[in-house]
Amino acid sequence: MKLSHTEYPRPQLERDSYINLNGEWDLSHSPIGSETKKHYKINVPFSPESKASGLGNFILQPDEELVYEREFELRTDFIKIITLLHFGAVDYSCICFINGNEVGSHKGGFLPFYFDISSHIKIGKNTIQLKVTDPTDTGNQSRGKQKLNRGGIWYTPQSGIWQTVWLESVSEDYIKDIKITPNIDTESVFIQITTSSSNTTIQILDGDTIIAESSGTNTNIPIPNMEVWSPENPKLYRILIKTSGDTVKSYFGMRKFSIGFDGKFKRLFLNNKPYFHNGLLDQGYWSEGLLTPPNGEEMEKEIKLMKDMGFNMLRKHIKIEPLRWYYHCDRLGILVWQDFVCGGGAYETWKVAYLPFIGWKNKDTKYKFLNRTDEDGRNEFINEMDQTVDLLKNTVSLAVWVLFNEGWGQFDSIQLTDKLRKLDDTRTIDSVSGWYDQGKDSSELKSLHLYYQKLKVPKNESRVIVLSEFGGYSLKTEGHVYDENKLFGYKILPDKKSLEKEYRSLIEDQLIPLIEKGLSASIYTQVSDVEEEINGIVTYDRKMVKFDLELIQELNSKLVYK
Repeated sequence: MKLSHTEYPRPQLERDSYINLNGEWDLSHSPIGSETKKHYKINVPFSPESKASGLGNFILQPDEELVYEREFELRTDFIKIITLLHFGAVDYSCICFINGNEVGSHKGGFLPFYFDISSHIKIGKNTIQLKVTDPTDTGNQSRGKQKLNRGGIWYTPQSGIWQTVWLESVSEDYIKDIKITPNIDTESVFIQITTSSSNTTIQILDGDTIIAESSGTNTNIPIPNMEVWSPENPKLYRILIKTSGDTVKSYFGMRKFSIGFDGKFKRLFLNNKPYFHNGLLDQGYWSEGLLTPPNGEEMEKEIKLMKDMGFNMLRKHIKIEPLRWYYHCDRLGILVWQDFVCGGGAYETWKVAYLPFIGWKNKDTKYKFLNRTDEDGRNEFINEMDQTVDLLKNTVSLAVWVLFNEGWGQFDSIQLTDKLRKLDDTRTIDSVSGWYDQGKDSSELKSLHLYYQKLKVPKNESRVIVLSEFGGYSLKTEGHVYDENKLFGYKILPDKKSLEKEYRSLIEDQLIPLIEKGLSASIYTQVSDVEEEINGIVTYDRKMVKFDLELIQELNSKLVYK
């Protein structure tokens, strides 16, 4: 299998000026401040803890440091006025040097960033150095399900560069950003462009045909003969934006996410009609690359498989993917529920996994109970909310934001839901997925997690009811498991026949009857096995599908409104 990422990494702001810096880098690993270092060659963008990196033989500790180095060559015809060095994601804290000069630093393990290196580069050979540290779960930063002492639902941590590194060189009037807001009710799209240019032109294309043109940096453009986007018809329009010195390509889809009333219940609506979200929990962990998919083809192949099975949605669980993952969801037609990446203090199982089952309630403004007393950690989460919304604002398929999951690092959810709604009022918000629900003043959804009890929905609920996690039926697939002796699953079955029988009963006897009782979405756990978690539809190595495709398709065809 090819282990590389060579595609242009930013599909909704694409230009010709591009040098990919993935590939072989030099790497040293040592205690912070030590002169005694171990030296390696590493395959970027895979983290050193992963097999795909060529290493996978150590886990970076909080008192250790990684130092990445490589040379890159610049030609005269590449250099324009401004040269930018981009990192898709680096976990967690880094300082960057070009030709020995510090050009910037960054904290945050899941979001892209860049440095202006214009005054530090030269024609010919240049050197880049990146110093990285990562506290993993000894800190309060957003880290998701990474844990130094991995096991069960906690996974091997990773550090350092784990998404594409790349260069672009641009004119002074370059297009810095685009915000695209479709409006199917007015059959128009509002486009906001961030640039210093006073001469900006926009073309909207349907295929290769120009269907609308405009100019300016804030403009509303009618879409003739508008065709709406949906999972059944993932129609995308292309955009071409030009200034005097810059040209970028982008795309959008005409769609609308909202909440409506069907006469009996509040429902999730797509394009002004009730639409049942039938999806899967998607952790985005890979046996070769951990958080990094092996390549673009495998990422696309997995999304397509889930779509072919009849699912119309994926819940991206406590992870932000490379932007090309969202592009494939947009063009293949599968809805996305996007979790924010959680962090905070220590995860205490008795508070987060046990007390909710006996009906314990807690106000999340009391920071001590859910280990959110660290003010810097709370502020970092809030700042990353802004950055995450900005990063994914144009994603056509992104239907729902998931603010907190099962109490992990949860705090001030009512206040933060209000903030999130002001950042983005075009999507639905699941404020508290699972438990420690703060009531109707917080979330637009009543979001349930049901694993060990019969599926049911609450009566007299005034909000949209969603089953945001359930199932987790598990099967050990010989020769395709992470650990033959350590297994985790919510309901472990002995063979494929038993798995399929139990799954059919769960969907037909328990899930489908809930739709007429108000259920508007269901999210089955999960796309793939992850390490010793064996509750995936496919195995961790992605070599085996545990179910017959026809069975899943048959059952999914019934998960619709009648």
